[in-house]
Amino acid sequence: MSREGAEAIAISGLQFLVENPDALGRFLALTGIGPGDIRAAAQEPGFLTGVLEFYLEDESLLLAFAASQSIRPMMIAAARLVLSPEDSELS
Repeated sequence: MSREGAEAIAISGLQFLVENPDALGRFLALTGIGPGDIRAAAQEPGFLTGVLEFYLEDESLLLAFAASQSIRPMMIAAARLVLSPEDSELS
């Protein structure tokens, strides 16, 4: 998977969160980001990796997102690895 492909998956993941207020609320609470700060935060290194990690920590959300994108859930893990290869150990 290319870096561009991994970023596209993460951006789609962020869009999916925005469309799901409960999940977005959990994401914002965990990250400490305010709703008005998402755009600025999205420009920070590591933010897209964090979006993917959020999915990898919630199986039901992971499966819902993967189904919405017609991709296998493992593609989300692969995208996370591409975006942060120096930290290949998932928590």
